Amino acid sequence: MGFTVAHLGRGEKGIIKAFPEDALPIKLLELGCLPGNEVELIQVAPLKDPIYINVNGSHIAIRRSVALQIELEPITGDE
Repeated sequence: MGFTVAHLGRGEKGIIKAFPEDALPIKLLELGCLPGNEVELIQVAPLKDPIYINVNGSHIAIRRSVALQIELEPITGDE
């Protein structure tokens, strides 16, 4: 897989492109982790797990293993 949520730096954003079927818990889907939505990395815990993200105004903590499965289209500062 290419660029994922786990590859974001603090404050960086991306648009969710895809993730493997059944990779995300239903709760994350309900909170807006769906293709086409913007994700921003808020913070990474000291041991790199969990990762705190902002999706649709909701701050969510996800495991690094899940973050590695959510493929993103990076958003550059030019746009």
